[in-house]
Amino acid sequence: MLLQFISFIAFTAIVAGYAAWKLRSHKLNTPDGYFLGGRSLSGVVIAGSMLLTNISTEHLIGMNGSAYKNGALIITWEATSALALVIAALYFVPKYLKMGLTTIPEFLEKRFDGWVRTIVALLLIVSFVATLLPIVLYTGAINIESIFDLSELLGVSKSQGIWITVLIVGILGAIYAIFGGLKMVAYTDYINGFGLLLAGLLVPIIALYGIGDGNIIDGFIKVFNHAPEKFRVISDEPSIGPGSRSAILPFSVLFTGMIINQLYFWTMHQSIVQRVLGAVSLKEAQKGLLFTGVLKLLIPLIVILPGIIGYYYFGDAHYDNPDIIYPELVKKVLPIWLTGFFVAVVMGAVLSTFNSALNSAATIFSLGIYKRFIDTKVSDSGTVKIGRWVSFILAVFAILIAPFVANAPEGLYQLLQQLNGIFFIPIATVILAGFFMPRVSAMGARAGLIFGLLFYIIVNFILKAEMHFVHIWGIEFVLNIVFMHLVSYFYKRKNDFVISDVGAVSLEPWKYTKAVSITLVIVTVTIYLLLGSY
Repeated sequence: MLLQFISFIAFTAIVAGYAAWKLRSHKLNTPDGYFLGGRSLSGVVIAGSMLLTNISTEHLIGMNGSAYKNGALIITWEATSALALVIAALYFVPKYLKMGLTTIPEFLEKRFDGWVRTIVALLLIVSFVATLLPIVLYTGAINIESIFDLSELLGVSKSQGIWITVLIVGILGAIYAIFGGLKMVAYTDYINGFGLLLAGLLVPIIALYGIGDGNIIDGFIKVFNHAPEKFRVISDEPSIGPGSRSAILPFSVLFTGMIINQLYFWTMHQSIVQRVLGAVSLKEAQKGLLFTGVLKLLIPLIVILPGIIGYYYFGDAHYDNPDIIYPELVKKVLPIWLTGFFVAVVMGAVLSTFNSALNSAATIFSLGIYKRFIDTKVSDSGTVKIGRWVSFILAVFAILIAPFVANAPEGLYQLLQQLNGIFFIPIATVILAGFFMPRVSAMGARAGLIFGLLFYIIVNFILKAEMHFVHIWGIEFVLNIVFMHLVSYFYKRKNDFVISDVGAVSLEPWKYTKAVSITLVIVTVTIYLLLGSY
């Protein structure tokens, strides 16, 4: 136990010290400085930060838990990410940087009006507090509590141990986000992101090495032969009719709502895109996005393969609670001295996603709501102060909600995705309309947001339609587009929208953007086709 704590504290101290040193001369009393890191982030920092903002304990716990029980079907969430990152690098981010955006809702005000911006801002803040933040805290608490056996160490029950862990991690995350702003988050992410990649890969490597008696390839063959059905990535689950609501990821959903979800998350989601908005130039932004795409190709080895290895070790013994399989595997295969480093990286992953959501919510509220409706003359330092208070309040709410997300019927990752649909699809529809549908008016966009929100809640949660929730996303998207155009027919656009260069950063593109993009697309499709043959 002593070695665990020493390695945990040592790595955590290195990360905090490095970030503090990088921030020593950084000005945090201006909106750009606090919310966008002074527009100074490089491609490598952006990639590390985006990776860790995306890959947190809801992936390590939730996706590995799903892979343990249902096999590699859930890999689609990862396999299609690189394609969306290519689209972000080639189309969306050049336009965001040209407009000098601080938040995505800011674009909606430029394209539509202030009310559309405000509605989206409120939806984003609610989505952070009600879905992402609590689930990230809870899954992080499961991992840390299980590996360190904190409940046994403190002489309390498992549930009390998780509550205590949630409280500690939540407080630490709030401190990072409140006092360091985006740059502190980005630099801690940068180290923790690559630490997570290393530690995450060590888990299956060490496990396969042991299973194969010193030969990793033999170990993999043994795991595959033990349960080859677990490696299937193309699902024959029903997407419509009986059994579709509990299906993990039917193959047909790739061509409906999955496309919209991936586009939204990697090209429009505030907590992801905010790193790119803080880039020093378009060149560095594109480097960061495409490097993230390369790293994402390795992620299934971290969030899918360990779950299948867990089935080799434990069989179906944990089918009733698959979300504990990853921490159980970590305890089984990692040497004691290494588990402290692993927990430090896992906590870094929790803090990253938690901090990112807090920073994004604070940015959206301070600039999009407070400065617009409450105090239009607030100073820059006053805006930053409000952002810090918002981070604090949202952190408290997330800490209080986190322990109540336990025991999701289909696993925590599946729960997160279902809840995300409430907010993501209506927002994605309006943003895409803003770029590609010039006839959609401000009134049409407002109506679309409300229609999309109500449609998904009614169809998926109240009527409980016999259909997979990702299909419902696709139907919602199409109906939303039709509804927005219908409303816009009666309430027409008043002004033309033109994207103009505000001179925020250099817009010279990275010369290898197209070549790397094409390579990423080819490699991604090839990997998926190869895996789909099993």
